[in-house]
Amino acid sequence: MDRRTLLRLGGGGLLGAGLGACAARSDVLPREPAFRLPIVNVAWNRIIRTTVGLRPYRPSGFVLRADKLDATTVIHNYGHGGSGISLSWGTGRRVAEMALEHRSRQAAVIGCGAVGLATARQLQRRGFDVTIYAMSVPPNTTSNMAWAGFTPAAWLVDDNMRTPEFDARFRDAAEISFREFQWLVGRGYGVDWLDRYTATDIEPRDPSASRRPRRREPLLPDHLISGRLRLGPGEHPFPTRYATRRSYMRIEPATYLDALVRDFVEVGGRIVIRKFTDARELVALDGSLVINCTGLGSGELFPDPELMPLKGQLTVLVPQSEINYAVSGNAPGAPPGVGGFSMQPRSSGIILGGTGERGEWSLEPNAAARDYIVNSNIDLFARMRRV
Repeated sequence: MDRRTLLRLGGGGLLGAGLGACAARSDVLPREPAFRLPIVNVAWNRIIRTTVGLRPYRPSGFVLRADKLDATTVIHNYGHGGSGISLSWGTGRRVAEMALEHRSRQAAVIGCGAVGLATARQLQRRGFDVTIYAMSVPPNTTSNMAWAGFTPAAWLVDDNMRTPEFDARFRDAAEISFREFQWLVGRGYGVDWLDRYTATDIEPRDPSASRRPRRREPLLPDHLISGRLRLGPGEHPFPTRYATRRSYMRIEPATYLDALVRDFVEVGGRIVIRKFTDARELVALDGSLVINCTGLGSGELFPDPELMPLKGQLTVLVPQSEINYAVSGNAPGAPPGVGGFSMQPRSSGIILGGTGERGEWSLEPNAAARDYIVNSNIDLFARMRRV
């Protein structure tokens, strides 16, 4: 499970009393699990770096709206929280459809992260001549520091601020993006399928067997969660009573973003390095159609009292080519802003995460969060059944 979903589910006690309590009850697990997995070598001396990124978060969800600024039409596409990469193709397509109502076929996209690039490509597919204006381009964007998988919904919207209109807009974007990412698998975009496990001491609930109605429908439709399987004692190698397994699409940000830049430029797109400090500067651009994909930078250009940072950090270990699965859990003692711990492999390294500090602007790593995440992963893999 990625770091974004952990905050949403962490309050439910994924591991109950925590991983530390599992050793005393190891007798409930048969000696030979049904399958084994290679062990991740998590150690402090294998850490390469810790990175920090500030996600653009709005309690009521992302903005997808057209405004007028003198004679210029500005279409906003920002505020995706921790779901920017996951929803980028869907919200980008809706922006492109809104743009088709405009008389001009020349568009300026502000921002060169995952949302800006996917939006620019959707516009190009519909015949627009697109220029991207950005202060930073990959690999120096917030998107390059993302956990990166198809994991929409987590940290995206406060439950008490959801509306039927937002839910419909979200599911529409998720459906479109889900299909788009499938088309990229195996084509050099850094997108592939991976098994994800959640280790837990609490028996996972089977929604289909529950007679109690849900208070609210989940944001992510069930058919976008592929192959969820509940594993009981002895059916998995983790030091917990239970685990769940499902398949999901992993995205390697460096490969993915570079590929989008390549595609954008190859069909005539242009990138201009520029920082905007006032929305009035957008009126002076060529053309009368501007797409705002600046993420957290939108707060500097357009007043938005809801927009705030959601700080996330990742600790990267030396890569292990044999690791072909992701896992998450929850242990006692998590500091504020940490919903649990996760591990996901990439070709460039083993990624450890699980943080989401609302309203925190600091770009310095949170030492307490890093200690918890690294030590919890060390404990988990030290007590896994060996291959």
